[in-house]
Amino acid sequence: MARLFGTDGVRGLVNSELTIDLAMKLGASTAKILKKEKGKDNLTLLIGSDTRISKDALGLALASGILSEGVNVINLGVIPTPAVAYLIRKYHADGGFVISASHNPSEYNGIKVFNESGYKLADEIEDEIEDLINHFVLNEEVNHVGTYEVDEHAIDDYVEYLVGTVNGDFSNLHIGVDTANGASYKTAECLFKKLGINYMLINNEPDGLNINKNAGSTHIEVLQEFVTRNHLDCGAAFDGDADRCLMVDHEGNLIDGDKILAICGKYLKENNALKNNTIVGTVMSNLGFVKFCEKENINFVATKVGDRYVLQNMLQNDYVLGGEQSGHVIFKNYATTGDGELTAIQVLNIMVKENKSLKELGMVMDTYPQVLKNLEVSKKSKDTYEENEVIKNYLIECNKKLNGEGRILVRPSGTENLIRVMLEGKDLVFITKICDDIIEVMKKELD
Repeated sequence: MARLFGTDGVRGLVNSELTIDLAMKLGASTAKILKKEKGKDNLTLLIGSDTRISKDALGLALASGILSEGVNVINLGVIPTPAVAYLIRKYHADGGFVISASHNPSEYNGIKVFNESGYKLADEIEDEIEDLINHFVLNEEVNHVGTYEVDEHAIDDYVEYLVGTVNGDFSNLHIGVDTANGASYKTAECLFKKLGINYMLINNEPDGLNINKNAGSTHIEVLQEFVTRNHLDCGAAFDGDADRCLMVDHEGNLIDGDKILAICGKYLKENNALKNNTIVGTVMSNLGFVKFCEKENINFVATKVGDRYVLQNMLQNDYVLGGEQSGHVIFKNYATTGDGELTAIQVLNIMVKENKSLKELGMVMDTYPQVLKNLEVSKKSKDTYEENEVIKNYLIECNKKLNGEGRILVRPSGTENLIRVMLEGKDLVFITKICDDIIEVMKKELD
């Protein structure tokens, strides 16, 4: 049986894969495990969500499961994932949940679980929860139920924390912000207004179905066009739950997670704040970023894909900056997870402190051409493709063609039934052809 928890919580199509019944069992089982872990019954757990239409059905089911175990619930409403991680600590809660499928379409949803420190649960804890779900027994102690309340101050508390992480004068900046019709649609407006930034919002009218739809960090071309058309200084785009940020400069050039890490890493090093002189990335980090680190005499560490693995390495080795090309950037001094809005204002802060445009800052590294394509497969093929001898031998053959001037990375998606094929090299046409060939071979073998 496949593991219920992926790299970022439990996720699937609503009502077929992620059911109301599963949400209730997940709430109850998590509450039971956390009671055991903490050695007490009187716990409080937070719940936040993005804007998907399924948030209420799943949220009420999740809360019902938690309450049935005698554990209290505070509902934070629609709010970014990193806000929940922060507010767990501020409110001295015992953990929390985020109902979100991040960058996925509205028909998907997911449930992420955080511990009392605002970190995602360890694999072994998730395994315990999953075992309880698979052997679920409803609590029959009728008089032992938790309480439920709605928090009206969560957004204000979170924005106040964000504002406190910067100290620049932003009054001359004119920026565009794409909230993906997602969880940051309220917090972004509140944040940029408080900082005195001149901002223009797009994709900021969620209807439950339009989250990430031709919007946000997965459709950066929308923001690129908006920024250039309105002659803005730069723009920031978030994903559905606002734990990612991609940016564009005044010419519409993409400033992805790798460039953001380069900009922030260089600034931190120059200000003696890059602890242990190291930035953590992943195996998907662009070769240009690796070359940047070499040039700047900064140590680069690569982990598996997934912000949880980046953070794990940062915690183990006491590093303060890490992230992914996709826009998950972790500032460990401020947050326990990737935070899109925090990332945006840290970059804006560097712009005003250095008195440089985002384009000028982004020139700190060159980007090697990359091609990333997805192959939709069955769950079984996703889990077993690595055992296919034809595919293995063909990848070896393709690697030889690159002649040390690039690389191939093939990996299963942690959240969808996809195999991702990434090629990197100096010649875009050449690596695109190889990528297409690999996809075709895999299609034939996995049909």
